[in-house]
Amino acid sequence: MIAAESALSIAYIVSEPDPNWDGTYVSVVSSNSDDQPIAIVRFDRPYAHVFGPPNDEAFSGHPLASRGLKPYSVSQINNSSWIDSLERMNSVHPYHLPRAFSGLRHYVFSFHDSTFECVARGLSLELHRGSMNSALRLMLDKFRENSA
Repeated sequence: MIAAESALSIAYIVSEPDPNWDGTYVSVVSSNSDDQPIAIVRFDRPYAHVFGPPNDEAFSGHPLASRGLKPYSVSQINNSSWIDSLERMNSVHPYHLPRAFSGLRHYVFSFHDSTFECVARGLSLELHRGSMNSALRLMLDKFRENSA
């Protein structure tokens, strides 16, 4: 994850099952492992984000799990109570405009060891093939381009 006040990107390895896998071995992947399918997600006008628990073993404790949110998935939450609470929090601002929150979207990316949630205007996705380190360098280059 690379984050600044007006920019936010995450990268993660996309599951790509080997059709020839016979169950007799495991593949160990590090941040230097080449030829990995990696998703790079850039959020448009990020407003808020959180990264941490729950992991897959505790996912049933997520407030949205009882409503169908699943581990190992990417979801957009409609009628998000988080966006509602962000709007209420901002309502004390003297120039608060409730309509400014109407275009926000709540995204949830649930991984093996963590969950990432973000409220933003939108997102774009790029698929990269290489190592996680090469994907992070690509993200930093794009971040520098957009900050200049």
